[in-house]
Amino acid sequence: MKKTKLGEFEELVLLTVIVLKEEAYGVEIKRELEERLNETLSVGSIQSALKRMEEKDFLKSEFGEATAVRGGKRKRIYTATPLAIQTLEEIKNVRAQLWASIA
Repeated sequence: MKKTKLGEFEELVLLTVIVLKEEAYGVEIKRELEERLNETLSVGSIQSALKRMEEKDFLKSEFGEATAVRGGKRKRIYTATPLAIQTLEEIKNVRAQLWASIA
């Protein structure tokens, strides 16, 4: 089975989606990542990563309820797929083995 590649930024976005659970939508993902990375990110970079990962079947999305706070607009909520969880576990294991090999 051919493995689908996951870039470093995609990995961070995917992990953030998992951490945020039902609050995993574009603006909140951006806020969380900016806070953790201590840098400014563009909305476009986040949206591009989310779209790529949805195309790779790492993420699924659905619209949440419309809210007055958002002017009646609905949030697109992202959730990780089983493939995403499996891929992240594989990446974590490879990284752990490499770190353990450093003298």
